[in-house]
Amino acid sequence: MSIRWGIIVNMKKKLILPRFKNEDQERDFWSEIDLSEYFEPKDFVPVSFPNLKPTTRPISLRIPEYITDRVKEKANAINIPYQSLMKQYIEKDAFAS
Repeated sequence: MSIRWGIIVNMKKKLILPRFKNEDQERDFWSEIDLSEYFEPKDFVPVSFPNLKPTTRPISLRIPEYITDRVKEKANAINIPYQSLMKQYIEKDAFAS
């Protein structure tokens, strides 16, 4: 599949992409179109976006001081910020089976 001048080729039928005036117009176009009219499942290939960073959100937790002191000691011993170590601990347990 390749894209030339707003036309995607190597498909069931050609998909002509209009010039969008804004993101809302583009969003409406993609939400209303049935891509199965243009593509076969074999046309799709896996993609990877290695440079994307996960979205983060600041949170506030009340943690006993003795726990934060211990985490800070461990983080200092392995030379990483203690908050990064806390994130690692949370992630490890959150995805454990």
